[in-house]
Amino acid sequence: MDLKIRDVSELLNVSETTIRRWLSEGKIPAYKLHHQYRFSRTEIENWMLSRRLGVKETPETEKQVYPIKFTEEEEEVLPNKGWKQFSLFRALHKGATLHKKGYNDKALLISDVMRDVAPHLFVSPEGMTEMLLEREALMPTSLGKGIAVPHTRDFLLKGSLDVVCPVFLEDPIEWGALDNEPVHTLFFLFASDDKKHLNLLAKLAHLANDSQMRQYFRARPEKNHLLEVIKQWEQRA
Repeated sequence: MDLKIRDVSELLNVSETTIRRWLSEGKIPAYKLHHQYRFSRTEIENWMLSRRLGVKETPETEKQVYPIKFTEEEEEVLPNKGWKQFSLFRALHKGATLHKKGYNDKALLISDVMRDVAPHLFVSPEGMTEMLLEREALMPTSLGKGIAVPHTRDFLLKGSLDVVCPVFLEDPIEWGALDNEPVHTLFFLFASDDKKHLNLLAKLAHLANDSQMRQYFRARPEKNHLLEVIKQWEQRA
């Protein structure tokens, strides 16, 4: 799917000026079609996983240095509108919230989670496990700081609804993260189209940057409380 600068700006919740700056500095992957920049979902997805998103400093966000940073003029974050405003809340509401313990193998954990989740997505647990592991083999889906977002490379849900299934681990597991930290929280992501996939991935990347949210996830919350916290977070974002 071809994405335009405006699409990527809205999905990542940054200004078009910021996207153009990243392009001029060679910091974001793109190609040209009829003399205009275009972006592919796969390349932007890999870019987010490998480079991480810079975020505007807020009282809720600890100060960290990321490979991609905003200039003072470009720090503005676009307001969420339409379907994007509570997209993560809706996807979490649709998905199951799981609590797991006693796993030290990524493949076994993914397989077990899919036995719980796949039937509700009307897909094969074995087939979905295979697709998730193929994605992990290409690039581990850890966002760093103990959070990962397992997802498939090409699979899209039928219909218009997206599903995110959080899995809170009592025992953190090695995930091949760039920062070498084991993962304690996973968000299994299943979207209905490429734009929604990238929007949800960007929101989860911002969550991973928030120290208070990471501490909250370590407490392994129940679904109802998690939904309320995420709804408030999306209102502030």
